[in-house]
Amino acid sequence: MELERKAEQRSQYFDGEVYAMAGASANHVQITTNISGTLRNLLKGRDCRVGAVDMRLFVPASGLYTYPDVFVVCGEPQFMTSHTDTLLNPIVLFEVLSESTEQFDRGKKFSYYQTIASLSDYVLVSQDQCRVERFKKQPSGDWLLSVFTSLEDRVAFPELDVELPLSEVYYLVEM
Repeated sequence: MELERKAEQRSQYFDGEVYAMAGASANHVQITTNISGTLRNLLKGRDCRVGAVDMRLFVPASGLYTYPDVFVVCGEPQFMTSHTDTLLNPIVLFEVLSESTEQFDRGKKFSYYQTIASLSDYVLVSQDQCRVERFKKQPSGDWLLSVFTSLEDRVAFPELDVELPLSEVYYLVEM
């Protein structure tokens, strides 16, 4: 953890291995900025925080340390240590898909994220086409997939009482 705090680049840690994280494309950065900015505006004045890119997340059940592209936490954020740099209780997580991470984001990472008790929504966002996939945790513990493919679509997050317009997600994105 001390090495990561001092490092110039971010890394994921899992199962005894450290994986350097590559830089992001212009579309990836724009989408992440759009989602975090829009959600911040929609949630302003509520007991929720929106963060992007640099907040480390720890998934205790798997031992995964990772950096989600965007997260939402409501109520008091819980951190692994007093350093307040490793979050434990997100409600919503967003990952912007890239060629190098898509398989992991859809597979193992999603299975690890499913073990986070506070998590209600996991959202995958394509950066080369208008496509947002929201996995919503059901009372049974199953995850329901909804796919949104039009700029007129809005992704509803009932527990946050907000809707995220895809026109905002893809604002200034080259596709």
